Amino acid sequence: MSLTPLHQEVNALPALVPALVASLADVLARLPSSLCEDTRRVFLAGCGDSHHAALAAELAFEQLAGLPCEPMTALQFSRYAVGYLPGSNPRPNLVVGISASGQVSRTIEALELARRAGATTVAVTADPQSPLALAAEYVAPATLPPLPAALASLVIPGVRSTIASQLALYLLAIRLGTERGHLATVTAGQLRQELAGTASLMAETIAASDPAAAHLAQAWLDAGHFVTCGAGPNYGTALYSAAKLVEASGDPAIGQDLEEWAHLQYFGREVATPTFLISAGGWDTDRALEIATAAKRIGRRVAVIAPANSPLAQTPDKDALLPTAGPLRECFSPLVTALPAVLFAAHRAGQMGEPYFRNFGGGRQAEGGGGISRIRTSRRLAQVRK
Repeated sequence: MSLTPLHQEVNALPALVPALVASLADVLARLPSSLCEDTRRVFLAGCGDSHHAALAAELAFEQLAGLPCEPMTALQFSRYAVGYLPGSNPRPNLVVGISASGQVSRTIEALELARRAGATTVAVTADPQSPLALAAEYVAPATLPPLPAALASLVIPGVRSTIASQLALYLLAIRLGTERGHLATVTAGQLRQELAGTASLMAETIAASDPAAAHLAQAWLDAGHFVTCGAGPNYGTALYSAAKLVEASGDPAIGQDLEEWAHLQYFGREVATPTFLISAGGWDTDRALEIATAAKRIGRRVAVIAPANSPLAQTPDKDALLPTAGPLRECFSPLVTALPAVLFAAHRAGQMGEPYFRNFGGGRQAEGGGGISRIRTSRRLAQVRK
């Protein structure tokens, strides 16, 4: 069986990571020291996968940079939060706008309004000449090599771009932490080496989890909707995993905070709803074990995505294990924990014969940043307020 385009995207990741880490670290090393020293709070704004990357990076900014970090959707930041930015020194707020294309109207608006409010702004984008990059004071170019010709003309659920954005955010957190004296220079170097080393962990995770994902996709072919759960940095992974299912196979999928599942999805009427529990084997472990037991007790089909040696991976309260490789510190774990669910989505779409993004049918359009959804052409408040 030939590999699906989504599989080819995933399989290309390990080879990309070392070069991305080196290039991004070099660019971020040129940021002014004063930017890092003056920052007292970080805001991360993005849409879709970029918002998921922001959620996945929150813990890294708090642990490695020693700064409070607030990830928000770009709409939430630009329309509701930017007017209430806390102040102390002249430029205490760092606002990072994330968009692989650099064309998303709402994220551009977030940076435009942040600059008007006196914040320092950084764009994380694959296109350093994009409108988002032009709206920011500084750019972290998460630029990727071109896809092979056979894939370049296809619209594939984003995987490479999300990993590139995550790496940029992690490396920015390390740079901030180093300049602020929160991290020793030696420690910062070790952290960058850890990020480059995730390439081998990705390869191990893909090799170990892909056969299980293929089998599970076949076993759960009858399912009509899915729930993906995670906590801490892997709440972002849960949302991202649900997004890949929606994009690849068109299935309704809900990404949920691990604790919130017990307050909400626990009461769902559909007994056998497939439920993925995603964990790095960190602070969430004891609660994830309880959730697995509760889910199985009420009849849910449970798949665990976790390190093979973790307690959650060993629980009898599961139907399947999609193992991840380690060891890897929890704040970096989304780089590998996202892969098994993407592989599941790739297999499910392939087995069902479903086209990605519904082939932009039924009134949908790829042109213009989503056609009638106007992702790229929507009115921006920064323009309206001129």
